[in-house]
Amino acid sequence: MKRAIVSVINDLVTDQRVNKSCLALQKAGYEVLLVGRKQRKSPPMDKRPYATHRMRLLFEKGPLFYAEYNIRLFFFLLFHRANLLLSNDLDTILPNYYISRLKGCKMIFDSHEYFTETPELVNRPKVQKVWKRIEGFVVPKLDEMITVCDSIAELFREKYGVKCHVIRNVPPKKALPPKGDKAALGLPADKHLLVLQGSGINIQRGAEELVQAMQYLDDCLLMIIGGGDVLPILKQMVEQMQITDRVRFFPRMPYQQMMAYTQLAELGFCLDKDTNLNYRFSLPNKLFDFIQAGVPIVASHLTEIEKVITRYNIGDFIPSHRPEAIAETIKASLNDAQRRAVWQEGLVKAAEELCWENESKLLMEIYSHYL
Repeated sequence: MKRAIVSVINDLVTDQRVNKSCLALQKAGYEVLLVGRKQRKSPPMDKRPYATHRMRLLFEKGPLFYAEYNIRLFFFLLFHRANLLLSNDLDTILPNYYISRLKGCKMIFDSHEYFTETPELVNRPKVQKVWKRIEGFVVPKLDEMITVCDSIAELFREKYGVKCHVIRNVPPKKALPPKGDKAALGLPADKHLLVLQGSGINIQRGAEELVQAMQYLDDCLLMIIGGGDVLPILKQMVEQMQITDRVRFFPRMPYQQMMAYTQLAELGFCLDKDTNLNYRFSLPNKLFDFIQAGVPIVASHLTEIEKVITRYNIGDFIPSHRPEAIAETIKASLNDAQRRAVWQEGLVKAAEELCWENESKLLMEIYSHYL
């Protein structure tokens, strides 16, 4: 049986896109090995129908972390058999590229975002320049690649002339757990539940303004589920504004457990700011999670997100990131029963169409070409 080694720089546990890619590779006829890293605070690895390997590193952030991971990954790939290498995001591309050339095996690059235009790099031009050089060195040499939305795919096509497939990170149908019980989950029965979730709750994604908006919403509870670099700031804000009864934080958790909470929410949020190309063209996982959970969405006006919400009529948009404006949009959404009924109809249709069962058909075609 042909073997595929899939590499990603995270700790594997909550990366649904990579998990779905591995399952699709298995279905296409590959033996799969998924490689990532294990951090000090990483949750235990769940059982998967394919092999996994998590490397323990000396460094967990900064340039030494990236250097160590890439060197370790290079030697791991060098001493393990593979017919196909699947590199997830730019921070794994160099070892995969060099090993594919050295061993003569096939390689696929899956870009989950427009990496070189993330805010973490836009604000650090010297570091950004390094990653742009890596991208410019490898991507033009690829026959084809995968990314998450039409806008980012078009950027890669125009810049490098590479054939770029779009595979959106949508969840499978009927993958939801039974709807959670508020009392069993320790949630108040007398408040409207709101949810912001994800493993990348970072700067410039509207989380700070959403928390500030909660001071105007005494009948709501905002559930913030996941991780990200802005969480310490958010927790401090909640304490300072004395709104601990309106905002509750939950750590990263397995997908099924997270969705038990999400399904109870009346609104979910995608509030990224148009401060960089990556956010402008983002199509976040949580958007599709909300759709499958039947949760209407309040979002900022960003190209790909707006396209989905408008097409299916499944939510509303904030006029600005002022906390007062966000609060008013939330109040209007919660108080308009007629619009909410229309949104629910749209969510049913969107959930049927925007699911992994449909999206994976193209991915299976791509993988089968490499068998």
